[in-house]
Amino acid sequence: MTAQNTALPDASLDQLFLTARTHYSWQDRNIPEATIRALYETLKMGPTSMNNSPARFVFIGSEDGKARLKPHLAGGNVEQTMTAPWTVIIAWDKEFYEQMPKLFPANPKARDMMKSGADEHGFRNGTLQGAYLILAARALGLDAGPMSGFNAAGVDADFFANDPDRKSWSTNFLVNLGYGDGAKQYPRGPRLSFDEAALIV
Repeated sequence: MTAQNTALPDASLDQLFLTARTHYSWQDRNIPEATIRALYETLKMGPTSMNNSPARFVFIGSEDGKARLKPHLAGGNVEQTMTAPWTVIIAWDKEFYEQMPKLFPANPKARDMMKSGADEHGFRNGTLQGAYLILAARALGLDAGPMSGFNAAGVDADFFANDPDRKSWSTNFLVNLGYGDGAKQYPRGPRLSFDEAALIV
């Protein structure tokens, strides 16, 4: 049995899932760029369809970057985003299939297969990679605050439309990153039971 076939200890499950929480307020602690780069190196290893890896990430840690993002946020999301050490735009590349010869060289037809139905493949797998980012952040000791509540078209226009290398990127959702202080957490909400949300056949 390899380490990959061994259940994680309870403390790890707590950190990733069972006691981890979405955060809305943050400690005054910086996250170095090296940790942000390690975060990407971790999340990129999560599986996607034929390794298509359509997600693209904009890690915003500067005051200028936050100032560009701020006008596109819903009012209730401004404070938590402006005070987070980093905010990530989770986007996906609508032309992700152009990378398939590099990402899946085992099948020379991979590009055409992914181009057919690109919106479905791209959005689904890009969303999956956004979830990997949340788990990778928790695994590295960070807290995350994923959110909607923003003008995606405005974010695209401000960050991607005039960039020739990224004009095919499209915003999916945002994630604040930092060390949460719990000051604005709500009581943990209930979850559906197995019988309410699952079926064994």
